[in-house]
Amino acid sequence: MFALSVEGMLAHIAMDYVLLAALVGIVVVAVFTVRGAIRSQNLEKAAREDYEQALAQGSIPASLYPSVDLNTCLGTGNCVEVCPEKDVLGIIGGKARIVNPTSCIGHGECHRACPVQAISLVIGSEKRGVDIPLLKPNFETSAPGVFVVGELGGMGLIYNAMNQAVQCVQQLAKKPLQKISGVHELVIVGAGPAGLAASVTAKNENVDFVTLDQESVGGTVLHYPRQKIVMTRPVELPGYGWVRLDTIEKESLLNIWLDIVDRVGLSIQTETKVEKIHRERGVLLIETSKGALRAQRVILALGRRGSPRRLGVPGEELGNVTYRLIEPDAYTGKRCLVVGGGDSAVETALSLVEAGALVRLVHRGKVFDRIKMANRRKLEEAEEAEMLHICREAEVKRIERDAVTLSIGGKPHRFRNNYVIIQAGGVLPKSFLESIGIEVQRYQGEVFAPANPS
Repeated sequence: MFALSVEGMLAHIAMDYVLLAALVGIVVVAVFTVRGAIRSQNLEKAAREDYEQALAQGSIPASLYPSVDLNTCLGTGNCVEVCPEKDVLGIIGGKARIVNPTSCIGHGECHRACPVQAISLVIGSEKRGVDIPLLKPNFETSAPGVFVVGELGGMGLIYNAMNQAVQCVQQLAKKPLQKISGVHELVIVGAGPAGLAASVTAKNENVDFVTLDQESVGGTVLHYPRQKIVMTRPVELPGYGWVRLDTIEKESLLNIWLDIVDRVGLSIQTETKVEKIHRERGVLLIETSKGALRAQRVILALGRRGSPRRLGVPGEELGNVTYRLIEPDAYTGKRCLVVGGGDSAVETALSLVEAGALVRLVHRGKVFDRIKMANRRKLEEAEEAEMLHICREAEVKRIERDAVTLSIGGKPHRFRNNYVIIQAGGVLPKSFLESIGIEVQRYQGEVFAPANPS
């Protein structure tokens, strides 16, 4: 009897432990469920606020961005999780929405991750169209022998631009033309990411080529403020190896470009602007600021900025005017006027503030509707702290060596000033492209399928 009682007691104790463990498990699950629900509610609230703000400002990215078919979307959240920028998409009412358009730089990971193909990659909008050269699958334009890769073709992401350039040159190398004396096989225009990748590949394929750039090695990256973070992915360059990048500062990225030039032995003709390209006696004649070249094929690896947009005001030719910021510390203690309403202008202004400059930011619009959310928050914080002064609905009318005249709300105002940094974007080389015979199509929110997408 005693033995049975002990066994019974042990059984009851064991049962009690099982029940207790079950109760603990239920409590833990309930706690995590509640926490998960609260977190989801908080994320949806933040996403809804960002979405409403984006709608109010009419913001769209400058390159590829996702368009969600709400009738097909299941709200799995896969697209939100895989987005490298983290805050572009959000789940609202069980559906994916683009909540921070200006944070998108065209990775396309959301499109690939959607299990029901509810996401398309589009470019432009009804209000703000984007001009893109029409390209064949091999990147050739409507002008025979002229190819476009990278940002000019709608692919602004460094990884995609470099991949396109590698693919383009490799395809050309497989179909060599009969060599002509005094004529290069290939001329590459641009020494940014796409131009460098094309040059490295051409060198590896033993192609007779020349690379030109109107500035120097680096392309659009040169216009980024110091320490700007650049997002990209690993890409393999034939003859060089893997370029493995995730998050990197501008200076480090430029050092990688220079290392590529040095190790591969590239010779790049810098400060050489291409002014005209046309056919003459069966080959392409490339007229530049330093003379003419003849080539069988040309790759345009240009940025969409083209040449910096000028204001066209008296005094713009003075030495205290520049179109890019290289070393903010050089302006410490100086009065600086930054012109522009995009990310580059805002980041330039914030970099100057950090360096101890006295900054006035001039924007012709009422709101900064083309900047990333993080930049908007930083700008608002800096303005509230009176770290810089913002002139909205304003335009530069005259630049002097020690002053600048602005029109603010239609009224003239003259301020003491030392330097002017113009970040008003670039002039898209549409007329240049059309002069070559390249057909350009305007995209206003239509699905965009770039040649050989990665």
